[in-house]
Amino acid sequence: GHKLDEWTNFLERIKDSKEENPEKERMEFIRHWVSYRGQTLARTVRGMMYYKQALELQCFLEFADDEAILGGYRNFDHKAFQDRAQALADLKFTYVVSCQVYGNQKKSDDARDRSCYINILNLMLTNPSLRVAYIDEREETIQGKSQKFYYSVLVKGGEKLDEEIYRIKLPGRPIDVGEGKPENQNHAIIFTRGEALQTIDMNQDNYFEEAFKMRNVLEEFLKKGRSQRKPTILGLREHIFTGSFSSLAQFVSNQETSFVTIGQRILANPLRVRFHYGHPDIFDRIFHITRGGISKASKIINLNQSIFAGLNSTLRGGFITHHEYIQVGKGHDVGMNQISLFETKLANGNGEQTLSRDVYHLGHRFDFYRMLSFYFTTVGLYFSSMLTVLTVYVFLYGRMYLVLSGIEKEILRNPSIQQSKSLEEALVTQSVFQFGLLLMLPMVMEIDLEKGFRTALSDFIIMQLQLVSVFFMFQLGTKAHYYGRTILHGGSKYQATGRGFVVFHAKFTVNYRLYSRSHFVKGLELFILLIIYEAYGQSYHTSYLDQFITFSMWFLAASWLFAPFVFNPSGFDWPKIVDDWTDWKMWMGNRGGIGVPPSKSWESWWEEEHEHLKYTSIRGRVVEIILAFRFFVYQYGIVYHLHIAHYSKSLLVYGISWSVMVTALLVLMMVPMGRRRLDAKFQILFRILKALLFLGFMSVMIFLFVLHRLTISDLFAAILAFTPTGWALLLVGQACRPLLKRVGFWDSLVELARAYDYIMGLIVFLPITVLSWIPVVSELQTRMLFHQAFSRDLQISMILAGRKEKAA
Repeated sequence: GHKLDEWTNFLERIKDSKEENPEKERMEFIRHWVSYRGQTLARTVRGMMYYKQALELQCFLEFADDEAILGGYRNFDHKAFQDRAQALADLKFTYVVSCQVYGNQKKSDDARDRSCYINILNLMLTNPSLRVAYIDEREETIQGKSQKFYYSVLVKGGEKLDEEIYRIKLPGRPIDVGEGKPENQNHAIIFTRGEALQTIDMNQDNYFEEAFKMRNVLEEFLKKGRSQRKPTILGLREHIFTGSFSSLAQFVSNQETSFVTIGQRILANPLRVRFHYGHPDIFDRIFHITRGGISKASKIINLNQSIFAGLNSTLRGGFITHHEYIQVGKGHDVGMNQISLFETKLANGNGEQTLSRDVYHLGHRFDFYRMLSFYFTTVGLYFSSMLTVLTVYVFLYGRMYLVLSGIEKEILRNPSIQQSKSLEEALVTQSVFQFGLLLMLPMVMEIDLEKGFRTALSDFIIMQLQLVSVFFMFQLGTKAHYYGRTILHGGSKYQATGRGFVVFHAKFTVNYRLYSRSHFVKGLELFILLIIYEAYGQSYHTSYLDQFITFSMWFLAASWLFAPFVFNPSGFDWPKIVDDWTDWKMWMGNRGGIGVPPSKSWESWWEEEHEHLKYTSIRGRVVEIILAFRFFVYQYGIVYHLHIAHYSKSLLVYGISWSVMVTALLVLMMVPMGRRRLDAKFQILFRILKALLFLGFMSVMIFLFVLHRLTISDLFAAILAFTPTGWALLLVGQACRPLLKRVGFWDSLVELARAYDYIMGLIVFLPITVLSWIPVVSELQTRMLFHQAFSRDLQISMILAGRKEKAA
């Protein structure tokens, strides 16, 4: 591929016999080469320093005489003039990197921390215009007592080490007050100067030709808009440079490109509701530093701190524009888990925005049309996603009620009742949105504008073949789950997604931890609803619309269950599946406790996953319990359809079903409790207990088969009926945690939860195992979903893994 050619050319350059580079210098060259192709600080610093080079060249073009210009900038060797150009560039440009942990890395004895410190120091020594701001933590003795003090420090590169320029004493530790990222910006903003401030993330890049346009962009601050106001934030477009690494990276890159171009263009003019969505926007520094800064940092509520800068600017009379004649490079997450964590952060942040005063005040102050534009381009998108998912649930639960109650049969038998098509037509619209087709429309339009209709159409078809709809459906579930949970319970946390070109196999345990509650549980619930409808319903697929709706529901459930494995590198590779199963069993069996991370034990993960229920309000607990009641409907509806019930409509049937349910739960809880108490000392007693339970179960089954007409279909129906009831009891128990702990039932509930997670894990794992037996599936996945170079790398890594196993 392209990177392979670059690497070959690079090796030729550093092998040049004239250079005679020592090994250390050679390794330094290689480190820089790799860094400039990742999402690293070195790449960002190199990009930002182009601004200084551009200023020096512009100074040369404006002040040098004609002869010098004709001779060329590289050949111009006038020391006094070069010094003047550098001094002028230093007056106009400084790059401040806010790195809170630089001080700790400087003091640390850890090899990794020391390496990070030396690398940042080398960047400062190489680039005189670079400054690093960090938090310095010191212990000082006052009146015999040791106290910690915190300072905000600015350093620059000196002769061989860093030199301190400013030191400002802080009243306390910044991240104790607010969120880490905005506080990182807040402590460093005082060290900036000038009238314009460009905010840059660490995963960004810049290009030399773009740096020349900065002077033109800054002129925009002097232009007045229609309301005779000068801009306070200049929005710039981004060039996503991570789009070629996998199909997922391409989906995200195209989606993000359409947002920073056609999306923000429309938001800025004519809708006038563009805000600050992250970097690389340019702020009017004087305006913002006198009106609360550029980063609101209150914990939890300002989780997505970027947009609050735009909201704050608009509320205080600011004017935000968007300019596309200049662009800045931007890297994005390329792995499924990274992308999902990023989407989780956005969904949580939008939930907090919905509850914030800023959105409330803007809603009151905007005119009607601007308010609608504001709603549909911020929190409305997430609210609509949640409504889309709720519509699916209401539709399927409504269908289940019609089927199990017999109303559907009566409707079909009665010729006077004509089925209405209006509901179907409304649901088709919802299904189109659900497939992500509406989200793809701006993407296709932007590719059409920039590259032509044929390219846009071919890209659209290729993305469909690479299962883009599966990806969008999965992200729909992410948005709906986390947005809804934040609205209901609050307490969002910052999600560190990590950076880098991630193309490695994520273990089944990792995927289960990330997606169990947000996707797998909901996917299985939809599957059960669809199976019940197909099993008990009189098929009235009278139109293609209805078939399309039903297909979209099955597709949604399948996407939520299997998308993480479809987009997982080597997701269907048999040796990896075997390792995943071993790791999964170990994770499920490990005991939790203080100091045990969620990645090592199911118990620790389960505690962390439901942490929001510890701190939620009474309203949140009540709503959780009400929502859990939907799972009781299955048992109530299905038990009357069992053959063993002899078509009785008596309430006694429902009562007997509950006695069976309670007995089954008690048996399920007895086994793990017996294992914990008897297995260590009385293994024989524990085995006798298991044998007795098994014999008792078989005796009851034989009795029911012989005397009460129990059928095999009844057994499957009973599983569909009783499994959701147990899950409902589990959800109610979690919501009533303080009460159960007081009564002493909490440990039993945890064991029930473990049993359910075991079963869910097996159900999800089984199809993956079956597909991994077919060699062509793994090959097809690698070819379809990953870049050709990565496909080759994955195959090489599989060969190496095989060799290691043989060597062992």
